[in-house]
Amino acid sequence: MSVDIPSLIEDLAKKAKRASLELAASSTSDKNGALQSMARGLESNRKFLLEENQKDIDAAEENGLNEAMVDRLRLTHERIDGMVQGLRQLIGLPDPVGKVIEEKNRPNGLNIRKVRTPIGVIGIIYESRPNVTIDCAGLCLKSGNASILRGGKEALHSNQALASVIKQSLTGSPIPQDSVQLVPTVDREALNHLLTLDRYVHCIIPRGGEGLIRFVAENSSIPVIKHYKGVCNLFVDAEANLDMARQIAVSSKCGRPGVCNAIENLIVDEKIAPEFLPPCARELVDKGCELLVDEKAGSLLGDFSTKPATDEHYEEEFLDLRLSIKVVDSLDDAILFVNRFGSGHSESIITEDKERAERFLREVDASSVYWNASTRFTDGFEFGLGAEIGISTDRLHARGPMGLEELCTYKYLVTGNGQWK
Repeated sequence: MSVDIPSLIEDLAKKAKRASLELAASSTSDKNGALQSMARGLESNRKFLLEENQKDIDAAEENGLNEAMVDRLRLTHERIDGMVQGLRQLIGLPDPVGKVIEEKNRPNGLNIRKVRTPIGVIGIIYESRPNVTIDCAGLCLKSGNASILRGGKEALHSNQALASVIKQSLTGSPIPQDSVQLVPTVDREALNHLLTLDRYVHCIIPRGGEGLIRFVAENSSIPVIKHYKGVCNLFVDAEANLDMARQIAVSSKCGRPGVCNAIENLIVDEKIAPEFLPPCARELVDKGCELLVDEKAGSLLGDFSTKPATDEHYEEEFLDLRLSIKVVDSLDDAILFVNRFGSGHSESIITEDKERAERFLREVDASSVYWNASTRFTDGFEFGLGAEIGISTDRLHARGPMGLEELCTYKYLVTGNGQWK
């Protein structure tokens, strides 16, 4: 029997809208209780979650997905622990709803308060990583937003299992069950119709490859918060501690190459390149990393199997064990390179020179800019936000890791004592 997908999605959105109004008025204790119940549900359903996830892993391997993409799909006890910890960290964070951002008393006696309030209904479109289901459901719930989750086909069994745990956890809770809903089909028609429902859905946040995000941005009648891609750069300055730089470079690329905050370009000042590059390249290659190099780097790495780097490589998000290397003449050239090829996600400088570091921090255009630290810290959990619903490279409303406060808008509460003109 065929399914009427537009009716299915519209009904889901209507339920989310009704739930959002109730959820927005829910107490902090009720929301925290629901989060605690979700955390316990994950812990008590580990076997079920891992079994369902294995179905997705088996299918991914049969379909020839590369190891980095399979890793994004994989659930482990450690990653379930991470989801549980993220939910419990949310419980300990202040509730942003109702917080007074600004207050003023006007000469006519009006009291005006600018107060944080939930956005309403948030649709999250994502690929691959099933932990996104829990991260986004938890963040939206704590910030008083209903969520509509639409995962990718490669994680269908995992996402359905996680959604069933959430639904079970909300049974008997003061929080409405429809506060968190998973789109039950991966048919593209469901996504297409969801993007038209601006009567019920207030914000769309796509998480995934650049193609998905551009499709959502170009086809949505609902406001979209975007993160097109994570082309992150690491610049090793002439005044760097080279041991520190090597450790950060290798970890930032090889720790988890399939995530958006891994570096894709390594930029090295020519003054220290002869000393720094060969040992760093050896460690990268030993970990299975393919190196794409410019002419200067290539001349220093003649003993290694490398390929020439092009401008297209410098602006590509590999999400794999591939790394472009560029040798530059100066800090100025490094900043120019980053601002040309970076995606506005995360950039880092390794240097012992405070003045040069501050120039980099000031002049580089990105949502997160680091000094002597890995770009891999661009993450809601690492920022103390309790996980993030996404990392925005937009400039309006939210930029960088989006936590609870970024999932709120505001309204003005105006109190008078009879003013009428």
